[in-house]
Amino acid sequence: MVADPLTPTRSGSGPTDAALVVAARAGEGWAQEALYRRYARMAFGLSHRILAGREDVDDLVQDAFVYALNRLDTLENPQAFASWLGSIVTRTAGKRLRHHRLLVRLGIRHAEPIDPATLVSKTVSPEVAAELRTVYTLLDSLPASERVALVLRRVEGMELTEIASSMGLSLATVKRRLAAAERRLLARKGASYV
Repeated sequence: MVADPLTPTRSGSGPTDAALVVAARAGEGWAQEALYRRYARMAFGLSHRILAGREDVDDLVQDAFVYALNRLDTLENPQAFASWLGSIVTRTAGKRLRHHRLLVRLGIRHAEPIDPATLVSKTVSPEVAAELRTVYTLLDSLPASERVALVLRRVEGMELTEIASSMGLSLATVKRRLAAAERRLLARKGASYV
């Protein structure tokens, strides 16, 4: 028996993602708003962790939702809206990081230092907090693609195939970028112990 997409989910939280996507594709404003309300927190969190607290997190999330809602017709599996939006956020963040780095090199913008204290939750164990602080202090020195891959792996805890899908890269490319970022992370840890 196939579930009715307009029937609330088991948790009673409203229509399924597939139902919302179908309604949003039909131009229903309430469905677009429902998708935003359902996934804005996820998008803000992911943006915040990838951009490491930079000021343009709000703009990134807004741009990602506008892009997603304007291209709902390209989403093959309407129930996969969350992961699709996550990949849009990830790719948009990577573009913003590359753009920002170029502006810094040209002297148009100043580098914004990362403050790990604003990014590491006070509820995590001391070991995890130390690891996250090490990761976040390294991020500014990484190319955007390595930075995004490292955050998705070390902070988000994604599997390699998820990272590849989210970044729109091959698994081999993700492995290379992560290996390079991990070498830099290991070197940073070694330097801090000397």
